[in-house]
Amino acid sequence: MPMHARVTQFQIRPGKLEEFAAALDSMIPLMHQQKGFKSLIVLRGDALPGANPQATVITTWDSLDSLRASEENLYFYRAMARVLAFSDGFPAIHEHEVLVSEHSPAA
Repeated sequence: MPMHARVTQFQIRPGKLEEFAAALDSMIPLMHQQKGFKSLIVLRGDALPGANPQATVITTWDSLDSLRASEENLYFYRAMARVLAFSDGFPAIHEHEVLVSEHSPAA
């Protein structure tokens, strides 16, 4: 069964990047409690010099069912509320099938 990913793109409010990252970091233990959760990666990108930071949050799941079931869990809404406090507008959220993936074991 192929792995699936949720890709969420945020526009971060000025001066709130560190709080945004800390909010996500604080939720990692909750993510590990979700059935089918595999990994989290958060990427920072700036569209233009001086523009508000952008962040892309990627979570991977063992199946599309696990990904979608996580959205029906109160954890998902609490997590979204935490990070939205540091974001402008509602993020773009997309589902993807993972075609290739490789993760090094933890050192």
